[in-house]
Amino acid sequence: MSKKVRTLIVDDSALVRQMLSEMLSSDPDIEVVGTASDPVFARKMIKDLNPDVLTLDVEMPRMDGLHFLEKLMNLRPMPVVMVSSLTQKGADTAFRAMELGAVEIVGKPVMELKDTFEAMKDEIVDKVKAAANARVRGQSARRKSDPKPLANTHYKTTERIVCIGASTGGVEALAEVLRVLPSDAPAIAITQHMPPSFTGKFAARLNGMCSIKVAEAKGGERMLPGHAYVAPGDSHLQVKRSGANYVCHVEGNAPVSGHCPSVDVLFESAAKNIGPNAVGVLLTGMGRDGALGLKAIRDAGGSTIGQDEASCVVYGMPRMAMELGAVECQCALSAVAETMLKTCAKDGKQAVRI
Repeated sequence: MSKKVRTLIVDDSALVRQMLSEMLSSDPDIEVVGTASDPVFARKMIKDLNPDVLTLDVEMPRMDGLHFLEKLMNLRPMPVVMVSSLTQKGADTAFRAMELGAVEIVGKPVMELKDTFEAMKDEIVDKVKAAANARVRGQSARRKSDPKPLANTHYKTTERIVCIGASTGGVEALAEVLRVLPSDAPAIAITQHMPPSFTGKFAARLNGMCSIKVAEAKGGERMLPGHAYVAPGDSHLQVKRSGANYVCHVEGNAPVSGHCPSVDVLFESAAKNIGPNAVGVLLTGMGRDGALGLKAIRDAGGSTIGQDEASCVVYGMPRMAMELGAVECQCALSAVAETMLKTCAKDGKQAVRI
């Protein structure tokens, strides 16, 4: 980075403030400009210190983190990384924070905080850096009318499977894509970088706002039209063939391309097992996870779509895919769902026999 990421830490726990400060300060690209024990102190420090990124706890005295975040995004939009407990209640709060404009989530362990939190150092540092590169919109820019659902489409008999990967900014991007899909949309497999205890809640949240059915993948499910399957936060999701059907396969927890679940793992399984009938979609996110996998799908004769720079929160993963020649069609987030459906409505591609 050309300049250090000036970061302000807001947390009511003195231990967490100290740990975050030490972790972030150890990286040469980050400067911790201050720490605050609650939003009231933080408000003045933001004015005085003008930080690039804020890490924000959820439960604090005098004003809770969500209330402060909402005010901040109305008055001075800036990149915010939410620090939320790894609990079901914490997951609900984290997704509400994303709706309000936070760009990343850090899951704070409930037990053995010191040892477990220190093990998350690389993840926390990466998320703060990603946030610094994020395009942040204020609340007024984020308010949208309810989207108009796309019309049902009569798909060809060849079975298409859509695989979607996302990271930073993906929580809201996926919601925007999925909520306009018709109930007969092709089966979809999704890998979104997210803490393990959050993915089930994330899938349930999407299910409540979509015409299709969305669930966390358990492994072994037959992939059906009108359904989407979300990778668990601690396992890789793959698409495999079982006779005439495609099924979800959940296995392994070793990071691939720096992540578990990994978008590359999902996409490479699609290239291998679906081939020409795979549709790969790479959305907003930092880094390169998914770029090589999307190239594999395209090389296997499948169709590939990448989100464009202007609509990405972080144009990292789609940029790497573009540079590799992996993206067949690049479009704005608002056009991704329609582009997917039009691609799936075409005649299935035939594999080239050599």
